[in-house]
Amino acid sequence: MIVWLASYPRSGNTFFRIALHRLYQVPTYVVYDVDGVAAQIGTALMDARERPAGFDEMRACDEVHFVKTHRQRGDAVIAEQDRAICLVRDGRDSVVSWARLNTAHLAGEPDYEDRFAAEARAIITRRTGGTGGWGQNVLSWSSSTSPEPVWVRFEDLIADPRATVEAAVGKAAPSLRPDPDAPIPAFGELNAREPGFFRAGITGAHTTELPPDLHDLFWDQPDNATAMRLNGYR
Repeated sequence: MIVWLASYPRSGNTFFRIALHRLYQVPTYVVYDVDGVAAQIGTALMDARERPAGFDEMRACDEVHFVKTHRQRGDAVIAEQDRAICLVRDGRDSVVSWARLNTAHLAGEPDYEDRFAAEARAIITRRTGGTGGWGQNVLSWSSSTSPEPVWVRFEDLIADPRATVEAAVGKAAPSLRPDPDAPIPAFGELNAREPGFFRAGITGAHTTELPPDLHDLFWDQPDNATAMRLNGYR
């Protein structure tokens, strides 16, 4: 079967994949033709592989296939009966992290903060493409009921990755059993290895990094406000 690892970008999906592989010795896949994250940080951390078959064949197989996606729930390749583990992070922090990642190559330029703010603005107002906006993406998965997704909060994942991943997999793929002795790399270890990708691993970055006008713009998007309240973010 397929278990989607669904999230808006920069919500902990890669860290979840790493912990998942360490605990259960399973490979992970992506919905895309190219795994951009694996190309950047390497395949070994999360045993990233090319999909072994088409989605229908993977779905019909007894083996559990964990497939990452940043697409919305209504994407054509996602079947109604598919299970999903959905990772959610405060949308303002996701915006900051994604904008920083997209403008990392400009760091050190005199107008860097202006370029960062422009990128964050574009991310906040985006409503097209498979990912869509933050609230649009989160709400698309929140509306799924058959079966209902297993939700993982970013703050829980970074605070206790072992317990959080085991709880999620226990609901989505209960036939799997974790290795109680498997080591999970600390975020600091990942940051030392790939600082450009594993940037900070904290909550609340928006309080110091997102300009006030972009805070207002984020909340002015109705789907963002709805999804934030739905997930308890104020």
